[in-house]
Amino acid sequence: MVGIALSYTTVGIDAMEVTVECDRTGSMQNAVSIVGMPSSSVRESKDRVFAAIRNSNLKCTYGRYTINLAPADIKKDSSSLDLPIAISVLINNDVIRLPHLTKIAMIGELSLDGNVRPVDGVLPIAIAAKRDGVDVLIVPYENAQEAAIIEDIDVIAVSSLEEAVAYLQGNATIPPAEVDRESIFSVLNSFPVDMKDVKGQYQAKRALEVAAAGGHNLLMIGPPGSGKTMLARRVPTILPELSLDEALEATKIHSVAGFAKGFENGILSSRPFRSPHHTISDVALIGGGAFPKPGEVSLSHRGVLFLDEMPEFKRTVLEVLRQPLEDGIVTISRASSSLTFPAEFMLIASMNPCPCGYFGADIPNHSCTCDSGSIMRYRNRISGPLLDRIDIHVEVAAVAYADLSAMPTGDTSLNIRERVNKARDLQRERFKESGIYNNSQMNSRMMRKYCELDDDSHALMQIAIDKMGYSARVFDRILKVSRTIADLEGCENIKSEHISEAIQYRTLDRKYWQ
Repeated sequence: MVGIALSYTTVGIDAMEVTVECDRTGSMQNAVSIVGMPSSSVRESKDRVFAAIRNSNLKCTYGRYTINLAPADIKKDSSSLDLPIAISVLINNDVIRLPHLTKIAMIGELSLDGNVRPVDGVLPIAIAAKRDGVDVLIVPYENAQEAAIIEDIDVIAVSSLEEAVAYLQGNATIPPAEVDRESIFSVLNSFPVDMKDVKGQYQAKRALEVAAAGGHNLLMIGPPGSGKTMLARRVPTILPELSLDEALEATKIHSVAGFAKGFENGILSSRPFRSPHHTISDVALIGGGAFPKPGEVSLSHRGVLFLDEMPEFKRTVLEVLRQPLEDGIVTISRASSSLTFPAEFMLIASMNPCPCGYFGADIPNHSCTCDSGSIMRYRNRISGPLLDRIDIHVEVAAVAYADLSAMPTGDTSLNIRERVNKARDLQRERFKESGIYNNSQMNSRMMRKYCELDDDSHALMQIAIDKMGYSARVFDRILKVSRTIADLEGCENIKSEHISEAIQYRTLDRKYWQ
C-alpha cells in the first residue's frame, strides 16, 4: 500500500500543501529515493527518518522505498518534511492508519533519536492549513504557541516521533495548544527607553513625531555624539500600536526567516526595529538566495529600518532601496519563479556632515580636518534619487551643556504616541476605502483630493520650486508631510504654516549637497 501524509512547505512568505507519498518494493537491502524536486536538506532526511524510526522502537520492513513529494514541480527546501516522511513510511508499513474523517497535516524535523525539533515558517503554514480546511496540525512542541495564534484549527504539540505515532494511533490524548490572545499586546507600553531620555534636540523630536504620524522617511545629519542613534532607537516607542493583522503579517516574515522562536506568545507584539551593520550586502538587505529569503527591508515591514552612518554603506547596497521605498514591495526573480516580499517600512537614517564628523559644528577643540573633495565624495555616496525619496531632513546639532545638565524635559513617548495615534486615526478614516494606512502612501490622485492648497500655500510652494530647484518628487513629498502636520493639529485643510514647516524639513539637501 502507498503511505500518504499531508504536510506544508514555505514558498516566499506563504505556504503550500505538500502530499508525501511512500511506496515500497521488496528488497534484501534498505534503499531510499526521494523525488519531487527536494533540496539537499530534504534528500538527507532519509538518513534522519529511518534512524529516528529505528531508535523509536517502531516497526519498519526492509525494502526499496520511493518517497514522492507532490506537487513535483515546486522546490522543497525544509527539514520540516522529516515528520510527514516518517509517518508516510509507517503508514506504508501498516503501523498506523490515519482517520479518514479528519484532515491532518504535520511538520517537524527529526533527530536521530526520534525527537522532533522546531522548524521555521510555522505561522504561514498554520495560516495555509486553516485556509485549506485542515482540522489538525501537528507541530514541534517549541512551535506550538506560534501556530496556536491561528484560530479554528487544532494545534497538537509533540516532542518525539513516538509521541506523534501514539497520538495518531489513538493511544495518547494531547489537548490542542492554546494561547492567551488578550495578553499578546500587553507589553506594548513597557519599552525600556523613552523619548524623554533625550535631552535637548527639540527640533529633531518634532521631526520624528511628524515622521511617525505620517509614516515618512527621515534623515538626521549631525556631528558624532549629538544623539542621532539615541533618537532613532526611540522611534518605535512613539509609533502606533500593532494591530493583530499587522502583527500576523510581520510575524510571517520573521517566521520564514527563522527569527520568530523568541517571540512572546509566538507573535511579534511591537513594531520591528532593524539596524543592520554598514558591511551588509545587497542580498542581505533586499532579500534573495538560491531559495529566496526575506532581507532586512522585509524584516522591517510595519516597523523601522535604521541605517546608522548611511554613507558608510556600499553605494550598490543603498541603491537597491529605491524600489521598496517607492513601491513598498521587493520582487526577487529566479529562473524558475518570481517571489514578492512586502517591505512597507519607515526608513530612519543618520550621517555625519563629513568624514571626520565636525564640518560646521560649533564644538571647541573639534574643528573639521577634511578637504572639500573628501567631503563631497563622502556626501555623494548617497545619490540624488535616493535623497529625494527621504521626506524629512533634520539637523541634529551638538547638545549644549545647559541641556545636558538640566533634568529631562519635554513629552514622554506615551504623550507623543497619543498625538501620533490621533493623526493616524484621521488618516485611517480618510483612506478606509483606498487600501492604504498613512499619508506617505498617497498616490497622485489622492494628493489632488486631500492636499488642496490656498493662495498663500501656493505662493510658498512656488518659491520653493522656482528658487530652490526642487524636483517633482520632492514637491509631492512636501505636500504629504504638510498633510501630516495638518493632521497633527487636527486641521481639515492644509495651511501656509504647515507648508512652511514641511519646506523647512527639505533645506538640508540644498545646504549639504550644493
